[in-house]
This record gives sequence, structure tokens and C-alpha cells, in this order.
Amino acid sequence: MADKQTTTAAVEPMDVVQRAKGFWEKNSKMIIIIGSVVIIVIGSYFSYKYLYQQPREQKSSELIFPAEKLFDKIASNPIYNKDTVNIVLNGGVLGGTNITGLLKIISSYSGTSSANRAEYIVGACYLQIKEFDKAIKHLKEFDANGAYQIESKAYLLLGHAYAEKKNTDDALSYYKKAASVNDKDEASSSAALYIAGMYAENIGKTKEAIDLFQQLKDNYPNSSVVQSGEADKYLARLGVTK
Repeated sequence: MADKQTTTAAVEPMDVVQRAKGFWEKNSKMIIIIGSVVIIVIGSYFSYKYLYQQPREQKSSELIFPAEKLFDKIASNPIYNKDTVNIVLNGGVLGGTNITGLLKIISSYSGTSSANRAEYIVGACYLQIKEFDKAIKHLKEFDANGAYQIESKAYLLLGHAYAEKKNTDDALSYYKKAASVNDKDEASSSAALYIAGMYAENIGKTKEAIDLFQQLKDNYPNSSVVQSGEADKYLARLGVTK
């Protein structure tokens, strides 16, 4: 009995080796193919990220800077020049500086963070020059990626564009979206609610306007609009008193 057990114990490891060898012989081609595919996928990912995408991110970031700087000047100046807006969109030379147009950055560097930022700026520029359909198209392409204040502003701009087109339902919807992006952001949300309330009153939606101004008072009692009495003034005009 003892000899039999010893023989079995000695044979079993050899049997395992033989079976493993047999498995490799039968499946080696497939294993190599699978392993090669994994290596190719990993290699392709790193090649894409470090040899393709990363340089594109860096180059687009360098190219967008002059146009962004010019747009900041336009945004802070109520009197803008249409030719300057055109340079932001299509490129040109201003003050000896070569500026790459944001439309080119969008088309040549799609998928980069710079191209995404360009969508927002291009939308705002088209709104400025009253090309509302183009403004809507580009603003909808923009992804704020969790930056709530910027997302709220993009929704406001969409609301303005739809309002200019007299698409009242869409305009009011985007104004309300701007207020609801992050209800903890008192400054952005209260301002958006105020605009939504004024717009609702302007298009004859009295009940909705009252509701929006009441939300403003209830949710943001410390906001400048409420503290200044503006919300109460609109509510009184709509027939609601304290």
C-alpha cells in the first residue's frame, strides 16, 4: 500500500507537466495571438496618448492662447469691433501678433481641451455678431466637464440665442437649466433665476415668473437680487405682495 501511494505521488506531478505541455502544444498559437493583441492594444494606447494626443494638446494650447486673450478683451469691453470678433473666429494679425482662428483649432485639433474651450468662445462670438444658429451649434458642442459656473454661463448664452430667435420655450428652458446646474452656487444660480423670471414675465408666463422669483427668494435670501429688493419688486408687479 505504501509503495503504491509513493508511486502515485511521484507520477501525478509528471502527469500535470505532461498535461500542461499538451495544453501549450494545442493552444500556443492562440495564446501568442491573444498576447500579441494585448501588447498591440497597450502599445497603441500609449502611442496615441504620448506620441499623438499629448503633443496635439500642447500645440493646440499654444495656438489658442492669443485668440483667448483677445476674446477676454472683447468680453470685458461692451463696445466690440466686428472685425476683431472675426479675427478670433478666423484668425489674422493684430498688433503684430499672429492669431490662429478658433474655427481652425476646432477643426484641426478636435478632441483636445483647447478645441473644447474654443467651442464655448466661438458660440459666444457668434452670439455677439447675431449669428444665432451658429452660436447654438457651437455652444451645444461645448462640454464644461463639471465646471459648474462655466456650464451655467453656456446655458445662459444658449437661452439668449434662443430668445433672439423667438424660440421662447427653448430660451426659458435653458435659462432654468442655468439656474439648476449647481444650486449651491448662490451667485450663478440666483442670477440665472432672476433672468429666467424676467424672461418668463416678458413672454407672458406670469405664473411661471412668480414661481421663479419665489424660488429666488426662498433659496437665495442672501443674494444681491433679493437683498436689493429687486425680487420683491417683480413679484409685486406680478400681483404678489409680502
